[in-house]
Amino acid sequence: RITVTDSLNRREVLHTEGGAGLKRVVKKELADGSVTHSGYDAAGRLTAQTDAAGRRTEYGLNVVSGDITDITTPDGRETKFYYNDGNQLTAVVSPDGLESRREYDEPGRLVSETSRSGETVRYRYDDAHSELPATTTDATGSTRQMTWSRYGQLLAFTDCSGYQTRYEYDRFGQMTAVHREEGISLYRHYDNRGRLTSVKDAQGRETQYEYNAAGDLTAVITPDGNRSETQYDAWGKAVSTTQGGLTRSMEYDAAGRVISLTNENGSHSDFSYDALDRLVQQGGFDGRTQRYHYDLTGKLTQSEDEGLVTLWYYDESDRITHRTVNGEPAEQWQYDDHGWLTDISHLSEGHRVAVHYGYDDKGRLTGERQTVENPETGELLWQHETKHAYNEQGLANRVTPDSLPPVEWLTYGSGYLAGMKLGGTPLVEYTRDRLHRETVRSFGSMAGSNAAYELTSTYTPAGQLQSQHLNSLVYDRDYGWNDNGDLVRISGPRQTREYGYSATGRLESVRTLAPDLDIRIPYATDPAGNRLPDPELHPDSTLTAWPDNRIAEDAHYVYHYDEYGRLTEKTDLIPAGVIRTDDERTHHYHYDSQHRLVFYTRIQHGEPLVESRYLYDPLGRRMAKRVWRRERDLTGWMSLSRKPEMTWYGWDGDRLTTVQTDTTRIQTVYQPGSFAPLIRIETDNGEREKAQRRSLAEKLQQEGSEDGHGVVFPAELVRLLDRLEEEIRADRVSSESRAWLAQCGLTVEQLARQVEPEYTPARKVHFYHCDHRGLPLALISEDGNTAW
Repeated sequence: RITVTDSLNRREVLHTEGGAGLKRVVKKELADGSVTHSGYDAAGRLTAQTDAAGRRTEYGLNVVSGDITDITTPDGRETKFYYNDGNQLTAVVSPDGLESRREYDEPGRLVSETSRSGETVRYRYDDAHSELPATTTDATGSTRQMTWSRYGQLLAFTDCSGYQTRYEYDRFGQMTAVHREEGISLYRHYDNRGRLTSVKDAQGRETQYEYNAAGDLTAVITPDGNRSETQYDAWGKAVSTTQGGLTRSMEYDAAGRVISLTNENGSHSDFSYDALDRLVQQGGFDGRTQRYHYDLTGKLTQSEDEGLVTLWYYDESDRITHRTVNGEPAEQWQYDDHGWLTDISHLSEGHRVAVHYGYDDKGRLTGERQTVENPETGELLWQHETKHAYNEQGLANRVTPDSLPPVEWLTYGSGYLAGMKLGGTPLVEYTRDRLHRETVRSFGSMAGSNAAYELTSTYTPAGQLQSQHLNSLVYDRDYGWNDNGDLVRISGPRQTREYGYSATGRLESVRTLAPDLDIRIPYATDPAGNRLPDPELHPDSTLTAWPDNRIAEDAHYVYHYDEYGRLTEKTDLIPAGVIRTDDERTHHYHYDSQHRLVFYTRIQHGEPLVESRYLYDPLGRRMAKRVWRRERDLTGWMSLSRKPEMTWYGWDGDRLTTVQTDTTRIQTVYQPGSFAPLIRIETDNGEREKAQRRSLAEKLQQEGSEDGHGVVFPAELVRLLDRLEEEIRADRVSSESRAWLAQCGLTVEQLARQVEPEYTPARKVHFYHCDHRGLPLALISEDGNTAW
């Protein structure tokens, strides 16, 4: 028996069995009293582990090589491993049935790798003695070339378009320079101990680094000369950081865990841990306390937040299944036989709100559907679905927004964006430079050839956006940057804005210049970065800091918060000495147990002006908004409207794609992988109603029984019919679908007669002209006119 005692007097006891070289730890008693067990075969190889909850994981071994051939988890799910004669891993079959594979050549070098979703990357070598690949070819057929030094250092990388990146090294093997296309270079320097001391870009802007005798980074000097310094204790742990004269500090316990964080205002946030170093309590700068409890296997089972107690529940596979908050049901998670998440649901303001996910046979997401049901009748009040599709190379190149034609992304190489089509109509075309950065973007049905909208972008030698010029000069923009890479100027035909920063990098001022206009707006903050009334505009203000990080008032409002730090009330500020007329407006905010705003009202003269209520899905995304506004009723009195203004929201992941009111639906298509909006599509609800039709599956289910009561198809059959309907409408019925129909005694022609005709509603399509952040500046129609 071996006992290990640490600096906190925590004890861990190890029990061993076996002798000589076969002594193994078979039992471990942890500091919190929990116990784990391990089992071994006669050769001392691990065959089983039992966790503190008594759950057993088993390892199957090859008798000769000792390679792991399978792992069986406590829930009975099995992962299998396969090897070649050289004991190299050739395949892994996961519990969901998906398989990844690897192939090797005769010398044992990796020549191909196939992912779980079926995409294959191939590797080629220069000769039989090369250990490093000379080329890689991905699933799209794009080939990249690598050139190596005799020491195994990458000297040159050539991408699928033939564009090259070169690397240089010193005699110690440290990278000293990187040269990319378009003249972008980066230079690195080191001291005689091999520590990085400076990085310089192609414009000569240099960032320097300093160290102490122990090799800890103590200072970073930016190109403008500002220093950021870090202090360490005797054990090499950072105890404070200082930038621009402002300091944050950390305090540790004897085990090296952070127990206190002090911000620039001198306020403290404290942390406590259990015997296994898990966080069990956190006290915020504002006094808010949160506590955490874990089970024997380390899963979070209970969290407490100022009176809110959340319990977390899991299945045998350690997947979360549901939560309760203060004893009330919250979210519920459901999984299919593969272990893939299929549904999440909860109650929001009494409504059952759910998110449903679909996958293809390779485990890739093919659809996301949000639903809202009436709390009394179960009637479906709102449904929104987004479908995703992939090309043969595995790229996600096609998305079908709810009730819209498919959006297809046109790419080149390994997936660089070249254009976009909506329902087969080209709308956007991109031109890119040798770094694959966007240089020209054109929009409209004539995209790429005399387009009404064409945006040209240029870049600085350091790679920052330098200009965005439109064929409508009013929206031209030029950007200026300081040596630190901060944006300091945006110049346009009508005005110029200049931005000033403090030594800590915080925005200090914005100056607007135009003919007959010169306005400077200062921004003041306390040491921790909270906004303060600026002394130039409010010289009478005595505020210097918000110690709890809660802003109680500004130049316009007085704010109130609850124990969770949520804004509960906002009232017009009446300056001292001003006669009160009791006409100030007060805003009230109410939240659910997940800190989501569910009710808002604005009151003046004791009467509500506006009330609104909100619904959310289990992921916290807003699903609906109901607004009642003050109006004159039939008797002549002013009161809130009886019928609310209703707005529904639809999402694709974290991106809001649909906003629907009583009159119109507005949908947004974003640039792939970003939150920058690209296309706006507006459809009147009257046009949408004309386009309502039953899917093939819905029609067959409704008309499929002799008694007229309809039938219910299995989900797999519905998916097959949906796919068949898409193929029939595209006049591209696959051989697989034809064979399936033949087995059913049906023909394509018979099913095609059952497909209801489509009506194409009239739609208004606009392009979002955005700034460097992706925020819209203007809305452009297909003919180049500005809508706003």
